Amino acid sequence: MVDWIPWIVLGSSVFGLAIAGLFAYLVMKSDPGNERMREISKAVQDGAKAFISREYRYVALFMIAMIILIVIALRDQRGWMVAVCYLLGAVLSLAAGYVGLSISTRANARTTEGARSSVTKALTVAFRSGAVMGLTVAGLGLLGLTICYIVFEVVLGYYNSADIILGFSLGASSVALFARVGGGIFTKAADVGADLVGKVEAGIPEDDPRNPAVIADNVGDNVGDVAGMGADLYESYVASIVAPIAIASTGVVYSANAGNGQSLGTRGMVLPLAIAGAGILCSIIGAFLVRTKEAKRAQMALTGATYITAALSTLCSFLLVWGILGWDYIGLFWSLLMGIVAGIAIGLVSEYFTSDKFRPVREIAKSAQTGSATVIIRGLSEGMLSTAFPVAMVAIAMGVAFVTGNRAIEGGGGIYGIALAALGMLSTTGMVVAVDAYGPVADNAGGIAEMAELEPEVRAITDGLDSVGNTTAAIGKGFAIGSAALAALALFAAYAQATGLTSINIISDYKFLVGLLLGAVVPFVFSALTLGAVGRAAFSVVEEVRRQFREIPGLREGEEGVRPDSSKCVDITTRTAIYEMLLPGLIAVVAPLLMGRFLGKEALAGFLAGALATGFIMAIMMANSGGAWDNAKKWIEGGELGGKGTPVHAASVVGDTVGDPLKDTAGPSMNILIKVMTVVALVFVPLFVK
Repeated sequence: MVDWIPWIVLGSSVFGLAIAGLFAYLVMKSDPGNERMREISKAVQDGAKAFISREYRYVALFMIAMIILIVIALRDQRGWMVAVCYLLGAVLSLAAGYVGLSISTRANARTTEGARSSVTKALTVAFRSGAVMGLTVAGLGLLGLTICYIVFEVVLGYYNSADIILGFSLGASSVALFARVGGGIFTKAADVGADLVGKVEAGIPEDDPRNPAVIADNVGDNVGDVAGMGADLYESYVASIVAPIAIASTGVVYSANAGNGQSLGTRGMVLPLAIAGAGILCSIIGAFLVRTKEAKRAQMALTGATYITAALSTLCSFLLVWGILGWDYIGLFWSLLMGIVAGIAIGLVSEYFTSDKFRPVREIAKSAQTGSATVIIRGLSEGMLSTAFPVAMVAIAMGVAFVTGNRAIEGGGGIYGIALAALGMLSTTGMVVAVDAYGPVADNAGGIAEMAELEPEVRAITDGLDSVGNTTAAIGKGFAIGSAALAALALFAAYAQATGLTSINIISDYKFLVGLLLGAVVPFVFSALTLGAVGRAAFSVVEEVRRQFREIPGLREGEEGVRPDSSKCVDITTRTAIYEMLLPGLIAVVAPLLMGRFLGKEALAGFLAGALATGFIMAIMMANSGGAWDNAKKWIEGGELGGKGTPVHAASVVGDTVGDPLKDTAGPSMNILIKVMTVVALVFVPLFVK
C-alpha cells in the first residue's frame, strides 16, 4: 500500500489542478460588463502584467545565483540534485502566482457585473477566481513535492532523499519572499498614495476615476494580495509537508515493529503527502459549498465552508494515520488534530479582532471621534493584545503534539508530532487560499463600480463583500503565521539533529546567546526596511498625483473627457517596489549563511530561535492591527458615527493608512522570513559542520 500512495497523491494533485481549470472556465464565461468596465479591467491587467514581468526577471537572476551557490557549496552532497529540486520549487511558485494573477485581474469586472444582478452572482464569481488560486497553489505545491519524492526516493532510491527534497522548499521560500515583499510594497505604496492625495487632500471618494493612483491601487490588490499571498501560502504549505518528511527521514521515527516489513521512517515520509492529497479533495468539496443570497451572510458562507473542509480533512487524516501507520501509532493523529484546532482557534481570534461585528474594531472606530492619534493608539493596543491567545494556542499545540507524538513513538515521535501539527493547520490550504484570494477581487470590483459610475446599490454589495474579504484575509494570515511557527520549529529540530546539537548550555555557551540576540533583531530590521520602502514609494506616488492634479487642466474638477495618466503611477510604483525588495530578500538568505559559517552551528541555532520568537509575535500584531484599522474605517463608511466626509472618517482613514503596510507588507513577510532562514540553515548544514 505504501508504494502506491505517492502515485495516488500525484493523481489527487492533478485532479485539483483540473478543478482549478474548471473554475477558471466558469469565471471567464461570466459577463465582463459594459465597455467602460472592460476598459478599466484591461488597464489593471496590463499594469499587473507589467509588474509581474519585471519582478520575475529579477527573481530569475536571483534563482540563477542560488543554483550556482547550491551546486558549489554542496558539490560533495548531491548539490546538483538539490539545485534541480530548488528550480522546480521556484518555477512552480512563479507559475502559481501567474495563474492566480491572470484570473483575478479578469474576474474583477465580472464580479462587478455580477453585483448588478445579485449578491449570489458576485460572490460566486469572486470566490471561484479565488478557488482557482487556492487549488493551483495546493495542486502545484503537492505535485512538485510528490514528483521529487518519486524521482529521488522511489525511482532512484537515494538514502535520506529529504536532504534533496529540501531544495524544493528552499525554492518555494525564496521566491515567496520576493513575491510577498515586492507585491506588498507595490500594493501599499499605491494604496497609501491614492488615499493621502485623494481622500485626505483632495476630498474625493475612494476609487474616484480622477485619481491617477487608483488603477495602481487596483493593480496592487492583485500583485500583493493574490500573487504575493499565493506565493506566501504556497511556501507555507510546502514547508508544512516537507517538515515531517525531513524529520521522518532522519530515522528518529523508525520502529522495527512497524509491521509488514516496512520501517516507520518510510511510512512517516509518505503520510504527509497522503494527508495533503486528501486535503485537496476536501478543499474541492468545500469550494462547491459556498453559497449565499445576502451580503451580510457572505462571511458565514465562506467561514462555514472552511470549517466543513477542516472537518472532512480531520476525518480523512484519522483514517490515513490508522491505515498507513497502524492503530499502534494512532496517537500521532492527536498531534495532527491539535494543529487543526490551533489553526481554527487562531482564525477565530483573527476574526474577533478584525471584524466590525465585534468590540475591538468598533472601539477603534469610536476612538476616531477624538482624532487620528487615538485611532492609532487604540489599534496598536488591540493588535498587541491579539497576540496573547494565538501564541498561547500555538504553545499548547506544540506541547500536546510533542507529548502525544512521544507516547506513540517513544524517544523520537514528539518532534514528528509537532511537524504533523503544522501540516494539520495547513492541510486545507486549497480552501484557505481560495477564501483569502476572493477578497482582492471583491475590492477591485468595488473600484470598478466607482470608476464606471454604476448604481450605488452595486457599490454597496461590493463594499459588503470587500469588508468580509478583509476579515477572511486576516484569518488566512493567521493560518499562515501559526503554521510558520510550528513548521519552523520542526525544521529547527531537523537542523539540530543534522548538526548534532543534542543540548546547549545557554549559561556557558555565549555563541548561542549572541545568535539569539542577533536573530531576535532581524524581524525588526526586516520590518523597518519594508515599511520604509512603502513610505518612500508612497511619497513618489503622492508627488505624481499632485503633479497631475496641478498640470492636467480639468482633471481635479472632473471635466468630461479628461483622464489621468494612470500608467505613470503604475510605472513609478513598479520600479520602486522591485528595487526596494532586493535588500530584505538578500538579508533572509545571507544572514543565516554568515552566522553559521563564521560563528558556528550553536550561534545559528540561537539566531533561528530568536528570529522565530519575535517574528511570530510581530506578524500576528501587525496583521491584526492593520485589519482592524481597515474595517473600522469601513464600518464608519457604512454610515456609523456620521459616515463619510466627517472628521471621524478622516481620522479613521489615517489609521487605515498606517495599518496598510503593517497588514499587507511587513506582517505577512514575517512568516516567510523565519522559514526561509530555517530552510537555508538546514539545506546548507554541511557548511556549518566541521
